[in-house]
Amino acid sequence: MYCTRFRFIFTLLLFLCVRYVQSQNNTVAYWEPEVALNYKLTPLLKQNFSLSNRNYTYHNNKSQLTVRQIEIAHFSSLTIDPYKSIGLGVQYRFREVFENDKENELRLTQQFNITKITNSVRFGNRFRIEQRIQPSTLIHRFRYRFAIDIPLKGLRTDIGEPYLVATTESLLSIEKSTKAMYDQRITSQVGWSISNHLKAQLGVQFRMENYTEKTEHVFLFLNSLVISL
Repeated sequence: MYCTRFRFIFTLLLFLCVRYVQSQNNTVAYWEPEVALNYKLTPLLKQNFSLSNRNYTYHNNKSQLTVRQIEIAHFSSLTIDPYKSIGLGVQYRFREVFENDKENELRLTQQFNITKITNSVRFGNRFRIEQRIQPSTLIHRFRYRFAIDIPLKGLRTDIGEPYLVATTESLLSIEKSTKAMYDQRITSQVGWSISNHLKAQLGVQFRMENYTEKTEHVFLFLNSLVISL
């Protein structure tokens, strides 16, 4: 019953997003699948590897399915107390091969994360600093994300049961030769614990990019498979 209800809600939201995209001129939509692998080196040190690609589904006022980029990433997280952790990450984005006028990118990430659990709800505050290194430029980006993770059935997420992850994130990008750029992202995903070592997630992210200048509306339709060892 719960799965049926939330599938209906997600399908309705997806339909409304598609209709909104088709009615706007300054809008882009993507489909972004991802596979991630999590494992612990020690009880306090966690590792994450991921592979994802981003595909245009609506661009230049027309529907299409075209690869935009492929990304590989690694992230390490160290728990410093039960509710806090620090992390370092590295990511490489392959884009030149898909769009000749774009550049590949190396991204370095530093992170501080705070979590709090109240009854069945988990709250997260994540602070990130990134260096986006491209052949022609260097962009410094500062990010803050607030997240809520809640089971959709009962007080905890058991095997085979759905859960909801909702986030809002603010971003500030600074580049030497251009004005500062402000972005806002809102994400909602429904996930299922398939087993103790496997989760699947499906969701939508809405972005307002450069909203103090010429705002671009971006939708990402997300699906991911998360393997934990």
